[in-house]
Amino acid sequence: MILMKDITRDGNPVLRKTAQKVSFPLSDDDKKLAKDMMTYLENSQDPEIAKKHQLRAGVGLAAPQVGVSEQMAAVLVPSNDPEAEPLLKTVLINPVIISHSVKDAALAEGEGCLSVDKDIPGYVPRHDRITIRCQDMDGKIIKLKLKDYPAIVCQHEIDHLNGILFYDHIDKKNPFTLKENTVVIE
Repeated sequence: MILMKDITRDGNPVLRKTAQKVSFPLSDDDKKLAKDMMTYLENSQDPEIAKKHQLRAGVGLAAPQVGVSEQMAAVLVPSNDPEAEPLLKTVLINPVIISHSVKDAALAEGEGCLSVDKDIPGYVPRHDRITIRCQDMDGKIIKLKLKDYPAIVCQHEIDHLNGILFYDHIDKKNPFTLKENTVVIE
């Protein structure tokens, strides 16, 4: 089980490297990594388990965040309705953004990251809509069309695979300035 002590923190060089492509068929280690990353997200979103193991809540976890420089990330975006299925629950392997909207989006409260322990205020401009091409656990190529919050979460995780952290996108001089017509997601 992945715990907070297993999360690679900002300053570790693995977070700034471009991760290696994952080859198929998946090795047993890669299958376990995918399962463990998704389990962390599930546990971190369960209040009782999270409290017991002192887990910070997460909606995405990329392999470099657990010290593995591979192009794999788990994403679990819950619905606002606790009874509903998650908005997005998947493992992205070798993901690439193949198209995106001109319109930007940003989270009203900014972004956080399990690998970044300090609060870094400011808007993180992202594309409001994206299409991702990636592989599933069997190596099959899939396309995902995403918008709003799920799109932002996936861009954050794909950034991790390219050595980019969320605060790299924040305007250093004007952290709370956005382009006109940017969608601000509450």
